[in-house]
Amino acid sequence: MALRQSAGRGRRGRVWDAGQGNLTATLLLTLDKPPVEAAQLAFVAALAVGDLADAYVPAGLVSFKWPNDVLIEGLKAAGILVESGTAGAGGVWIAIGVGVNLASHPQAVEWPATDFGRHGTAPAPREALDRLAAAFADRLQLWLSQGFEPVRQAWSARAAGLGADCVARLPAETLRGRAEGLDADGALLLRLPDGAPRRITAGDVFFGVM
Repeated sequence: MALRQSAGRGRRGRVWDAGQGNLTATLLLTLDKPPVEAAQLAFVAALAVGDLADAYVPAGLVSFKWPNDVLIEGLKAAGILVESGTAGAGGVWIAIGVGVNLASHPQAVEWPATDFGRHGTAPAPREALDRLAAAFADRLQLWLSQGFEPVRQAWSARAAGLGADCVARLPAETLRGRAEGLDADGALLLRLPDGAPRRITAGDVFFGVM
């Protein structure tokens, strides 16, 4: 955990300045899982951050944006970055970085941001970390014991933009279509204008910009 992070790294190499009074923390662990399954921990972490947010902002304000953002009233309140690599005996090491806007938020360009204090109560970073760790432990145990399906269902129940038109900016192309949901391993299912299905495993998705 860092009390102030001014040179963090977000998805696709973006620079992350967390600001004062916010939570920036990374969980390191190893799992006997293939990398494609380890990537599902982004959704596990999102559920845990959602549990954290529910404790400090009014019910019903929290939602999730694919693949790794937590929103409050449609504004970005937290981001998650999962990285992994090969560990011994065929498993993987996993680093789950979480940045949560508790007391302040950056002036984001691509997606407007907010913080807990703007909608409810801003806890101290250490208090938030303790609550987040407990929530993640519960969500992780669910994933380990029952697989991705209950995680997928819980995430989808609070997903922002499902059924809506969107733009998916991928490393090599930009697609337009309708976001239809998550498949069995967490990829976004996109329906293109010609009716063809497309499975999105990595990229940035924006709604309301068709």
